[in-house]
Amino acid sequence: MHYDYLIVGAGLYGAVFAHEMTKAGKKCLCIDKREHIAGNIYTKNWKGINVHWYGAHIFHTSDEEVWDYIRQFAKFNHFVNSPVAVYKDELYNLPFNMNTFSKMWGVRTPAEAKEKIDEQIKDLNIEEPRNLEEQALSLVGRDVYEKLIKGYTEKQWGHDCKDLPSFIIKRLPLRFTYDNNYFKDPYQGIPVGGYTGIVEKLLEGTTLYLNVSYRQFLKDNEEKGAAADSFDKVIYTGMIDEYFDYKLGELEYRSLRFEHELLEGESNYQGNAVINYTEKEIPYTRIIEHKHFEFGSGKDTVITKEYPATWKKGDEPYYPINDDRNNDLYEKYSRLADEEENVIFGGRLGKYRYYDMDKIIREALDLAKDELSYV
Repeated sequence: MHYDYLIVGAGLYGAVFAHEMTKAGKKCLCIDKREHIAGNIYTKNWKGINVHWYGAHIFHTSDEEVWDYIRQFAKFNHFVNSPVAVYKDELYNLPFNMNTFSKMWGVRTPAEAKEKIDEQIKDLNIEEPRNLEEQALSLVGRDVYEKLIKGYTEKQWGHDCKDLPSFIIKRLPLRFTYDNNYFKDPYQGIPVGGYTGIVEKLLEGTTLYLNVSYRQFLKDNEEKGAAADSFDKVIYTGMIDEYFDYKLGELEYRSLRFEHELLEGESNYQGNAVINYTEKEIPYTRIIEHKHFEFGSGKDTVITKEYPATWKKGDEPYYPINDDRNNDLYEKYSRLADEEENVIFGGRLGKYRYYDMDKIIREALDLAKDELSYV
C-alpha cells in the first residue's frame, strides 16, 4: 500500500494530524511502539472507572476553536481542577489563593495576605535570585515556599532547590480571591468515557500498527521488498535525538513512575481527584483518585501514586529539562531535522518542549493546514 504520510506516534498530535489529512482524502499509516493508542492521555477502563494511566490529564484551553474541535469526538463534563496540598498534618488549597493564605496565617482579606507576603519577601533581601530557592522566596516568601514548594519541587526535579536554576520558576501565581479553580482558561473539563475513545475516533480511516518502533518498522518494511508499504512523508513525534541515533549526545528528561491500585469496597478514598504531597520525605508527589474526574459513584475506587524518577534511555520521557545545555543541544538537532527531506518533527518529543493538550491540538491542526496548502 502507498501512503501519503507515515505518522510515527498514535498520541494526540499524530491522531489529530491523521484525522485532518484523512478527511482531506490523504492516506495515512500510523505506527506506535506501545500496545495501545493515545500516548500519555491513554485511559483504561478498570471496573467501570476510567483510569488516567499516565497521570492526570485535565483538558483546559482559552482557544475556542480547539475547544469546539475536541468536543466533536466526546462529550465533556464540567470538571474543575481544584487540587489540595498536604504538608504534614495540614491541608491547603491550590493554587495559592485566599483559602490557602487564610489557613496558613489566619488572615481574611486580600490586603492582610499581601501585607504578610510582602513583609516576608522584604525581610529576605534577595535582589538577584541565584537559584530556584531564592527565586521562589522572592516571589512568595518563606512560609508558602517551605510548606508548598520546596519539598515538592525537589522530588519533581531530583535536586535541592539551591542547585536548580531560577528560570524553572519564572513566576508563581498568587490569587487574592477565594477561588480554587486551578486554571484560568474559560473552557475546562474531562471527556465522558475517557480520552482513548477520542483518539479512536480521530484515527478512523487511518491504517494502524501497534507494538512497533520506527526503526523496527523500517527494518521490517525493507525486508518485505516489493511488498513493502511506501509513503511520501514522515510525521515524526518521537524523541528527536533518538531519531539521529544520539549522534550529538542525549537530551535530558525527568520521568515518572505510576503505582495503580484498585481499592475494592472503598467508595471514596480521598474525596478529591488530585491531592499533592509536598513533604520531601513522602516519595510520591501526588495521589490521583480517578473516579472523581467523572463524578463517579460505585463501591470501588482506583488510586494512582505518582513518583518522579530520573530518566534513562528506555524510560518514558515526560518533562524536558530545558536548561541552557539541553536547549543548545536541541537547537543542533533541530538544524539536522531541517535538513531531513520529507520528515517533519512534531509533538513534545519531536520539539523537545512541554505542551498542554490544547497546544498539541493547535500545533497539529496548523501543520495539517500548512500541508494541505501545498497541494
